[in-house]
Parts: sequence; C-alpha cells; structure tokens
Amino acid sequence: MPAPLDIWNAARQLAERGELQHDILVSLRRVAIGFSIGAASGLLLGLVVGLFVAARDLLDRSLQMVRTIPHLALVPLMILWFGIGEVPRLILVAMGSLFPVYINTVGGIRNVDPKLIELGRCYGLGRAELVWSIILPAALQPILVGIRYALGVAWLTLVVGETIASRDGVGYLVQNARELLRIDIIMLAIILYAIAGWLSDLITRLIEQRLLRWHPNYADRGAP
Repeated sequence: MPAPLDIWNAARQLAERGELQHDILVSLRRVAIGFSIGAASGLLLGLVVGLFVAARDLLDRSLQMVRTIPHLALVPLMILWFGIGEVPRLILVAMGSLFPVYINTVGGIRNVDPKLIELGRCYGLGRAELVWSIILPAALQPILVGIRYALGVAWLTLVVGETIASRDGVGYLVQNARELLRIDIIMLAIILYAIAGWLSDLITRLIEQRLLRWHPNYADRGAP
C-alpha cells in the first residue's frame, strides 16, 4: 500500500499536467448523461407498469430477465454493435441506472394505500388527478430511494464501461496505472470513486429532503 503522501504527490503531478481534471470531467459527463437517460427511462417504464396491469403482464418479465444479465456479459455485444466510442459506455451506465429506478417506482406505486385512492375518488378526482395528487406523492419516497441507489450503480457501471478501449476518464486512469504498476494512481482513482459516490448520495439526500418536506419523517426537527 502506498503512503498517503505518495498518493497526494501522484494527484498533484497529474493535476499539474491537466490529466486529472480532464479525466474527472469526462467521467462526470458520462455518468450524468447515462444516468439521466437510464433514470428517466426507468421512471417512465415504472409508471406505465405500475399503473396498468396490461403493461405489467407485457413488459415486467422481459425487463426482469434483462436486469439479471451482468454488465460484463454485454461488453462484447456493445463493442460489436456500437464500436468503441462513447455510445456503449453511455448505454451500460443507462442500463445500470434504469432498473433500480424502475423496480422502486413499480413497488412504490403498487404499495400505495388503497384507502387514499378511494378517498380521492370520493372527492371526484379523475384518473390523471389521482396519479398526480395521490399516487405519485405516496410513491415518491421509494422512487427517490431508487434514484439514490441508481446513482451508485451508475458509478460502478462506469468502471466497466471505461474499460472499453477508453482513452480518458477515471477508468482509463486505472487501466493505465495497472499497466505501469502505479499503485499510488490506482489508490487515487479508488479515492476519487469513493468521493464521487459520497457526493452523489449527499446531493440526492438534499433533494429528497426538499421534495419530502411534507412527510413527517423528513420534517425539520425544530419546526412545529
């Protein structure tokens, strides 16, 4: 194990050459794009499958089968279909982000208290109003939990994605350091992934507290 000072010196040297900043920004961009596509798709599919029985019978089993496929098994197909550019990396990150959001969205919608839905119907709410005013707020907490988990999976998937003939990114930094036997750079990359995961979780927690202010478990302790 390298000393902390060796890791700091490696980071300083890479930063002076501009490589560290470039690789971090490239990885952030890949995660942001892939996660946005995957989370939006998972949310949309979760809403459709959770709200409509016909859609659940048609789509859910196929999606569960795809969910169990390891990302490493898809790498050769991604290279064959899309080459070695940015597309396969973004698709892998999107797939890793899709399923946590999808599963939590479906579970949140299906676990909404039927009494709340019946109460909304008694007040004369239509289908769209029921979904917007009752079902979505009641399912928001598990949906946000799925988004938090999906962000972590997105970073894990990026490690796999950046092994596909990558020339930049934190994953490329690890691959290059492994060939050069630079353990200090490998440890630096691990620390960067840990910091990125922590920051992602922190941001999601803040958004969660903001959107769930009405929920008793998320209310400010000092508030009446």
